[in-house]
Amino acid sequence: MNNYYNHSLKKNARELRTQSISRAEKYLWKAGLKKKQLGVGFKRQRPIDRFIVDFFSAEIGLIIEVDGSSHTAKSSYDRYRQDRLESLGYTLIRFQEGEVIHRYPDVENEIRRVIEVLQDRLDEK
Repeated sequence: MNNYYNHSLKKNARELRTQSISRAEKYLWKAGLKKKQLGVGFKRQRPIDRFIVDFFSAEIGLIIEVDGSSHTAKSSYDRYRQDRLESLGYTLIRFQEGEVIHRYPDVENEIRRVIEVLQDRLDEK
């Protein structure tokens, strides 16, 4: 799959990884996404197309977004963004910050379920 990597967003992505990562993103990264702890590799703040996604697994085409309070006013933009990324062939799942921090086991179970479905799809091809 072409990952639609956007080199022009590389600097912005680096800044997001180091300077403005949310508490929930940091928690999700350390609790499960770092070092293939859920069975697939993820990258943080990955430039894809014209967007920077929170977490991305190239091997299964999965994007994970963590929505904070700033997203409540951006729901139509988030829908546009998600539709665009899905039209490129990606699967995108979203979690609210509070879910990640206060209900991590549920979040991890959902991510594991989606990973399993996507891996099964790849195995069928």
